[in-house]
Amino acid sequence: MRWLYNLGILVYYLLVRIASIRNEKARKWIEGRHDIFKRLSATIIPGEPLLWFHASSLGEFEQGRPVIEAIRKLKPEYKILLTFFSPSGYELRKNYEHADYIFYLPLDTRKNAKRFISIVKPEKVFFIKYEFWYHFLTQLKEAGIPTYIFSALFRPSQIFFKPWGKWYLNAIASYEHIFVQNQSSYDLLLKFNFKNVSMSGDTRLDRVSEISDAAPLLQKLDFFCQGEKVIVAGSTWKEDEDLLIPYINKSPLGRKFVIAPHEVTPQNLDRIVNVLEKSYVLYSKATKESLIKAEVLIVDGYGYLVSVYRYGKLAYVGGGFTSGIHSILEPAAFGLPVIFGTDYHKFQEAYDMINLGAAICISNYEELESRMDTFLSNPKILKDASTCAVDYVDQNRGASKEIVKYLFS
Repeated sequence: MRWLYNLGILVYYLLVRIASIRNEKARKWIEGRHDIFKRLSATIIPGEPLLWFHASSLGEFEQGRPVIEAIRKLKPEYKILLTFFSPSGYELRKNYEHADYIFYLPLDTRKNAKRFISIVKPEKVFFIKYEFWYHFLTQLKEAGIPTYIFSALFRPSQIFFKPWGKWYLNAIASYEHIFVQNQSSYDLLLKFNFKNVSMSGDTRLDRVSEISDAAPLLQKLDFFCQGEKVIVAGSTWKEDEDLLIPYINKSPLGRKFVIAPHEVTPQNLDRIVNVLEKSYVLYSKATKESLIKAEVLIVDGYGYLVSVYRYGKLAYVGGGFTSGIHSILEPAAFGLPVIFGTDYHKFQEAYDMINLGAAICISNYEELESRMDTFLSNPKILKDASTCAVDYVDQNRGASKEIVKYLFS
């Protein structure tokens, strides 16, 4: 099985190399790892006390950020190395102020892992959520470097818990301690005789609270809302918009909609506006007069969505009909009940919020229409769900403090 794993890593590398000919993201993935060991050796000063954090992408980084910044404040004498697997994390956070060194993670081979560790020589290592790189884990264990994972989620379907996955489960056992998000992950690891486990919750809730508190006001949204009920559709894909736009087109007066697509390419924006029958305006071109008149505001840029949620009454979050829902915690922090598609099963907060009545899953247009109308025509139902959403975020904060306390008490 280890041989197959190594073969899979090699095949993945070759596929990315081929894709890099035409795909910019793949090209950045390759270029970011060019001469990485030479650059590491030239950058990291030997003998410095160093902590290494690794995040797969931007979402995992945001999840780990409260822990990084809490440790930075508590232990300023340590240098911090931050690595990413994906360009979507590295390219957006390569200038992150609370890390001293930021690099891509080399491909997970035994040789790479051994060489990387020999250069970096971290005192402690922290992986975030789903990072289970076999060779890095085993080499860190062999080097006697304590390694931790936090905000982790485990499911019986993962390879570690299959009869043929024991070799990989032994690598997971290399963690000094595993901080899991939920009871089911905790129980599953106990079933497989893990003793180094505790349930600390999800550090994203700490980060979401920080983001919502700091989210700036947007004057354009003040002009747009005008006291009407505003529904925010955040991080939507085509599959989401195919359901949403027919609902928007038939909605009565007195409702306004904000659409913040996941992709803001000219082609994608043209596709959306070509099927809209309501008056609309693009955020980048909006004037006070056009915002007051418009029934739909299309956010054609990045970085606005969290602030936009501040102005909504109800949120639809995209991704539930593609690769998994985007963040539902951000709208919840502002008291917005959330509607999303069926692919939410990797997200504990989705289960929790559904059980509390703060979120609803829909699978087709009829369900979308029914749920939207129920919320928008029943003020008490909307208010109760809003309260549940805010309470969920408030009551589940604090995971970062618990983790840091355990690590450095």
